[in-house]
Amino acid sequence: MAAVALVGAAALVAGCGSSVGPAGADVQQTDSGGAITVWVDPPRVPAAKAFQQAHPEIKTTINQIDGTVGGKSLQQQFAQFNQAGKGWPDAIFFPSNDDIAWASGAQVNYTADLTDLVPDVIKGYQEEVISPCKIDGKIRCLRNDAAPDVFWYNKAFFTQNGYTVPKTWEEYGDLAVRIAKEHPGKLSGFTGDAYAPDRYLWASGCPTNARQSETEVHIDLNDPKCARAKDLLAKLVQAKALSTLGIFDADAAKSGKDLVMSPGAAWWGDYLFRQSWKIPAGQMTAITPLTWNGESKPATGNEGGGLWGFSRHITGKQLENTLTFAKFVATDPRWQVELSTGLPAYGPVQDAWIAKQSKQKYFADDKTTFAAIKGATAFVQPDHSYLLYNTGSVWTETVAAGLASGKTVDQAWTGFNDELVKQAKAMGYTIK
Repeated sequence: MAAVALVGAAALVAGCGSSVGPAGADVQQTDSGGAITVWVDPPRVPAAKAFQQAHPEIKTTINQIDGTVGGKSLQQQFAQFNQAGKGWPDAIFFPSNDDIAWASGAQVNYTADLTDLVPDVIKGYQEEVISPCKIDGKIRCLRNDAAPDVFWYNKAFFTQNGYTVPKTWEEYGDLAVRIAKEHPGKLSGFTGDAYAPDRYLWASGCPTNARQSETEVHIDLNDPKCARAKDLLAKLVQAKALSTLGIFDADAAKSGKDLVMSPGAAWWGDYLFRQSWKIPAGQMTAITPLTWNGESKPATGNEGGGLWGFSRHITGKQLENTLTFAKFVATDPRWQVELSTGLPAYGPVQDAWIAKQSKQKYFADDKTTFAAIKGATAFVQPDHSYLLYNTGSVWTETVAAGLASGKTVDQAWTGFNDELVKQAKAMGYTIK
């Protein structure tokens, strides 16, 4: 088995054969004869190693890359590959979902159109799950895991205190205020991390990332769907029902033990509650996402759910082996069920993953929790794309920082709006 190599900023040309032509232009596709190079962040190294073990006939070089979400060096590396006309990896797990915007855009134009290369794999995804990869009608990546938000609550706390689990966002707001008053210190959510806008704004259908074209985006924080999310947050912040911490902050594990309910990603259950915050078994459980008053079905956002990209610069045996890798990491139970902690994005292996996870008997109600996790993908709100600006970073720099310093939601909201528009324009978007 090949060793895992670390790829730094200096390692810009890692033999993938030569080609000609600049970044976005057509290039001559090359064939190594079969050897492939894959770039993965630390959590995806086991996926690449599992592939090596399953396919020893394919010479595979694994390069470990910086997994920092929001990093800028990766895009710079690919721009230099384009200048050199060589050096691209054959497959990559993008550290940030936003990376797909530049990787499929006209300037870098790295990712292959998979629409006709792996049609059987694509058929295994729900439309809502594969939608981040569907760009201008082409499938430019494969989703590793699905990460829809569900509604988490501490069933033991609710039973002990006789609370009724909310079904709407408005009921959630009213109950959070009541719990904050009756049980000071108990929490109904977190606002300090980059996923918070996905949790509340995306769930409301607020247009922060509504891609119109490669150069046009619809942003309108005065939209009624933004206003209702802002009003909800203002109500919860005023009642001291929310923590200003982020879910990954060092102190979050301590505060997390006081969390009694919150919208949150499917992966919160195992990764956050069980492994990180070490909330005892038999307390937390999940239900179907909440519904906004006046609407007929639940509405939720999505927190992560990584993306695999594959080079358009290769052909022949090298392409064939890269597609074998693509199918493995996207669909094979040896990775998606046995090793991956998140709900597989590829539908046909989800039940096997749920069966394996259920053996831990961690949740207060496993049957309800896993039904909610599996079903939530259908309620993720549309018209939200990954773009060249990072909404989560803008949020943490404005709203999260503002709330932590004592500002109200209304005060922090103006800064969020201004910076979001500023960064979108700086990236070349026309605001619609």
